[in-house]
Amino acid sequence: MMRENPADLLPELCLLGGVVIGLLTGSFLPRARQWIVAVLCTAALAAGLVAAALAARRADTMTFGAFMLDPVTHVTRIVVLASALLVLVLALVPMRGHRRESEFYVLVLLAALGTITLGAASDLLVLVAAYLLAGIPGYALAGFGKDARGTEAALKYFLMGAFLGILMLVGVTLLYGLGRGTGYGMLRTELGAAQGGAVMVGVVLLLAGLLFKAGAVPAHFWIPDVTEGAPPVVAAFVTTVPKIGAFAALYRFAVEALAPDMDDWSLLAAIIAAATMTLGNLAAFMQNNVRRLLAYSTISQAGYLLVPVAVAGRTDLAEPTLLFFLAAYAITNLGAFAVVIAVGRDDLAAYAALARRSRLLAASLVVCLLGLVGTPPTAVFVGKLLMFGAALDGGHPWLAVVAAVNSVASVFYYLRWIVPVFSRAATWEGTLDRPAQWTAYLAAAGSLVLGIGSGVALTMG
Repeated sequence: MMRENPADLLPELCLLGGVVIGLLTGSFLPRARQWIVAVLCTAALAAGLVAAALAARRADTMTFGAFMLDPVTHVTRIVVLASALLVLVLALVPMRGHRRESEFYVLVLLAALGTITLGAASDLLVLVAAYLLAGIPGYALAGFGKDARGTEAALKYFLMGAFLGILMLVGVTLLYGLGRGTGYGMLRTELGAAQGGAVMVGVVLLLAGLLFKAGAVPAHFWIPDVTEGAPPVVAAFVTTVPKIGAFAALYRFAVEALAPDMDDWSLLAAIIAAATMTLGNLAAFMQNNVRRLLAYSTISQAGYLLVPVAVAGRTDLAEPTLLFFLAAYAITNLGAFAVVIAVGRDDLAAYAALARRSRLLAASLVVCLLGLVGTPPTAVFVGKLLMFGAALDGGHPWLAVVAAVNSVASVFYYLRWIVPVFSRAATWEGTLDRPAQWTAYLAAAGSLVLGIGSGVALTMG
């Protein structure tokens, strides 16, 4: 079923309206009143979230011949909009009075709009446009601080994104030639009859761009530098939101565009998943900067999220696993970054005795970090449990073993952060960012609620 009804894109139109109104309003407001743009953008995100929740109750359909409305799109919308809303809350104190405060909020909305489109695109041309829309605002955000580290991080981010984007365009061109079209439906029909080697080359080149957005090996090199060099609130955004659209796009491409008998694709994705989670964990072991630690943690999480992509079309568990894991990862990762923003320090030693200053904040950090390990009853635990089942049911038991070993190994570097927090030999000094502090509480509580209520969430999905 396909139609062309603008009302189907109401969540995206809310974001676009927030961008336009925010830009116009910010152009005429004095610096002391730029917070009004934050209110407008928050309202746009909230309206989009309500519209997305209502749209999720409708039957699956395609609108405008390229934008798919199905559970993958619905979950992508809701998770992206909710995550962007939390990022705006985290930015209240760091961005207050900044000379480009309104531009920050608008760039977040633009990147969120591109991310949603990335996950909903069912056409290669729309996918490329979404890649650019999700990426260009991110490059600007990475260099938002205009200091040496931020500029270097933004330059690396941009250059790698541009280079891999070109490879992605070459892959799109090749697949277009082989599949006689850009729509996923036509590609699925035509690529099955095309030469297998040429199809695989096109797929690998297309993967270059999507793996860059996902932060997976071998396109992961930008993540540590951007996470450390960009403002912390930007680091929270770029390590969370773009991944959501990237993994949704990877899954949709695998299910809708590729022939069901392409075993080479499944094996390639499984190998990339294993390499990503292993490299991310190994690199995180000896990090003393908490932002770089979280950067490598997000790389390892990308490896786990690639598992349901690798078994897409081979097991019914793939889709619910990916969608639930994306929601669990987003709220848990944002919670960990919220603690970093609340404390305002990057050195691991600076978190010693944090529990003396705020027991709730220390508890939130423990919930989020152990949640990333996959400790019950957090949401990521359920996501990893589903992931193991999907790997086994999808014919990759060895991948489930690799994921289990990596999950156990990751406990080490998370404990390096957790143990000093409860130290009695040190004293903690400093002030806390209140909005970030309460965001950390909310994220930790959300992780527990989503984990405990996962049965209901998965049944409704």
